[in-house]
Amino acid sequence: MDVRYWDSDCFLGWLLEEADKMSECGEVLTEASAGRVQIVTSALTLAEVIKLGKGRTPVPSRHADRIREVFSRSCIVVRNLDRFIAEDARQLIWDNSGVSPKDAIHVATALRLHLRVFNTFDGDLIGLTERFGDPPMRIERPAVAQRKLGLGGP
Repeated sequence: MDVRYWDSDCFLGWLLEEADKMSECGEVLTEASAGRVQIVTSALTLAEVIKLGKGRTPVPSRHADRIREVFSRSCIVVRNLDRFIAEDARQLIWDNSGVSPKDAIHVATALRLHLRVFNTFDGDLIGLTERFGDPPMRIERPAVAQRKLGLGGP
């Protein structure tokens, strides 16, 4: 099974039906609902998904049921932020001066779980692909890998 990390921007893009994010997120969620993908995120996402940053409009409370429904799906695993992840995040900030504390928590959570793929729309994070982990974790926009057709042959 394909297991990947989603930061808050992926969930927010899908929840707000942002045109530049909806199709990519929808494809991954379809695969997840079919049991072919598992999405992991930090508990931080449950709060951060309401308002991703300064200058962004908060998600209205009328979307509360939709948000609860998304995070209650069995294909979405929410991991708690604990002391070990927080300490790893702190080190990531020290080692990579451009990484924000919230982004560091997301990256540290994915690394703590030994995930190989981290999905985001954050260009700064994407620019750090394969800089973390052993083997290096890919940081990229959400995408579904092309499935192989069982046609036989080489």
